[in-house]
Amino acid sequence: MTTPFRVLISDSMSSRAQEILSASPAVQCDVRAGISAEELAECIGEYNGLLVRSRTKVSAEILERAGKLKVIGRAGIGVDNIDVGVASARGILVENAPKGNIITTAEHAICLLLALVRNIPAGTSSMKDNRWEKKKLEGTEIYGKTFGVVGLGNIGRIVADLGSGLRMKVIACDPQIDKESADKLGVELVSFAQLLERSHFISIHTPLVDSTRGLIGQAEFAKMREGAFLVNAARGGIVDEEACLAALESGRLAGAAFDVFVTEPAPENHPLVQHPKVICTPHLGASTAEAQIKVAEDVANQMVAYAESGAVINALNESSIAKN
Repeated sequence: MTTPFRVLISDSMSSRAQEILSASPAVQCDVRAGISAEELAECIGEYNGLLVRSRTKVSAEILERAGKLKVIGRAGIGVDNIDVGVASARGILVENAPKGNIITTAEHAICLLLALVRNIPAGTSSMKDNRWEKKKLEGTEIYGKTFGVVGLGNIGRIVADLGSGLRMKVIACDPQIDKESADKLGVELVSFAQLLERSHFISIHTPLVDSTRGLIGQAEFAKMREGAFLVNAARGGIVDEEACLAALESGRLAGAAFDVFVTEPAPENHPLVQHPKVICTPHLGASTAEAQIKVAEDVANQMVAYAESGAVINALNESSIAKN
């Protein structure tokens, strides 16, 4: 009898993932959502596949005890909770679901921008406290303004399109995109420095890698248009939080919206969270029912494909493993 490909789901995700895995005769699926790091380290050696979201930290210590592990599937885009370098060195594939939540994340970025410039959270809070502060909460119109999109990947392209639909002048920077491709998107391709100088509103859509960590810091805030607004629904750490706080205090930045933070959950009384010019959400970019079903389906189907036929889909480190 063929030994089953054992898969552990260690985070809460749509039940569709378990349904898809359990339907495959090649797979044996266990669900231990919320398992601690210590418990995961104790049992990971029994499994061939691991499905996670963002909670589980697949560290080097965990991977060193994963003697049978072949594939890690991330139900979502970002894999900063997985030590991809160690996984590659140990011959473990890291797959993600890059398209399941791109629309909902792009929508959330635009929602944050609109809520920020029109003071919607403050207005709601004021009304609930039985105050009518119409004059105090005067907002900013976006029509005809310049919208800078940092990164034209899957999400950034949708954000740029939505910005155009709102009749903003969309400019973007991305070293991987050429002018012809940008023209097809209806976007003016500019340098990063030009984007900072020209944009009334800036939205960030890059992954968190060495080259983007601290991408927007003190020097970048100094280059921004006076009174600009900033949205980060990408990854915590791309924006230097202390530099952002200073820019808000000085008035260089009129407001900021954050869905992501360097440390998550954000520490109690985080100065950005508490700042009156900041609106924030607890990493809700991908948190819609539709997106959670889609990423769970995608990553589960990828795991089944590997278990049944050895097929590799959306692996971020396949070339690295091939070189080892």
